[in-house]
Amino acid sequence: MSAPTLSTPSKASPPPRGHHRPAAPGSPREEFTRALRRNISAHGFLIGAVLCFSFFSWYPMVREFVLAFQKTEDGRTTWAGWSNLSYVFNDPAFWQAWRNTLLFTALALLLGFAVPFVVAVVLNEFRHAQGYLRLLVYLPVMLPPVASVLLFKYFYDPGYGLFNRLLEMLHLPAQQWLQDPDISMLSVVVASTWMNMGGATLIYLAALQGIPGELYEAAELDGAGLLRKIWHVTIPQTRLILSLLLLMQIIATMQVFTEPFLLTNGAGPEGSTTTVVYLIYQYAFNFNNYGSAAALGLVLLVVLAGFSAVYVRLSRSSED
Repeated sequence: MSAPTLSTPSKASPPPRGHHRPAAPGSPREEFTRALRRNISAHGFLIGAVLCFSFFSWYPMVREFVLAFQKTEDGRTTWAGWSNLSYVFNDPAFWQAWRNTLLFTALALLLGFAVPFVVAVVLNEFRHAQGYLRLLVYLPVMLPPVASVLLFKYFYDPGYGLFNRLLEMLHLPAQQWLQDPDISMLSVVVASTWMNMGGATLIYLAALQGIPGELYEAAELDGAGLLRKIWHVTIPQTRLILSLLLLMQIIATMQVFTEPFLLTNGAGPEGSTTTVVYLIYQYAFNFNNYGSAAALGLVLLVVLAGFSAVYVRLSRSSED
């Protein structure tokens, strides 16, 4: 009978060359893989949004910057240096367009910034049918802009327009709303305010409904009237929303185009409604001068960016 033999443990054979061992549980690579699989849809949407924003926002800005220093003649594109900017600054219509744009912005702030806030304060006092009133206020925003502008063009008609009919009922003289250079810009501002006030009104209304009622009760105990409550309670509590919408409205009104283009054919009587964006349109599509159009667009971009930077800086300083 043979003696039993002791078997020695065999050494594990090394993994074949080129084979990678799986990551140990809890390793950084495995955690990253799990997070990537868990958020793969979120990453996909994020990448798609960045690509769309790059294609529709960043690329046009870069292309405009390059085009502002180029000129195209006989199908050949060459570098023009500062000639496009020089042409724009020496054009008399440039300064007139800026004056009209600043006038439109000032009038739009007087009407388009104050009226939605007042309407929101009034709506906030209603306890019944507030939903229907919000729908009524927001209805002009849901209409196509072209339809709204053409509706006001009918109202402004000097012969059978609604506004002149109302003036006749009040025994007041009829007005040439869009033909008079003194009031044509104001007429455009009124139409623009009616078209765009719905969104701002709802934002103001949401901010007003977030103010604690105890503040108004304390103001009433101190003997504050309606105007004092608005000045000392409503405005301070909605200051952030007011400042944000002020900045957005200034940027939007500086780029006005649709209303003067459809109401007064762009230029208006004696050029009274020619805006900067309409002048860009003229350079590009009426004069086929894309370099000057891009140069004027670059000037507008710099002005708005500079204003936004100064406004944000001043807002932060006041908060500190």
